[in-house]
Amino acid sequence: RDVKNAPSRFEAAKKMIESMGGKVLGLYVTMGGYDIVAVTEAPNDEAASAMALSIASRGNAKTTTMRAFTESEFVEILKKVS
Repeated sequence: RDVKNAPSRFEAAKKMIESMGGKVLGLYVTMGGYDIVAVTEAPNDEAASAMALSIASRGNAKTTTMRAFTESEFVEILKKVS
């Protein structure tokens, strides 16, 4: 829907994410199961959830959120595995 206005919606979403303390690291238009993939950074999981809900509430997008861990974070997690 309304694909020609996608660039302005991308910019609006980026500004909203930044206003909530987040950062867009990359935004990609893709082929396949997902039309757009946005790689973002948020100060915490609650902020990330609020960002996703804000985008989804506009009605133009469905979101899937995946928490990613850096290699060093993963190493710290492994230290807790018994």
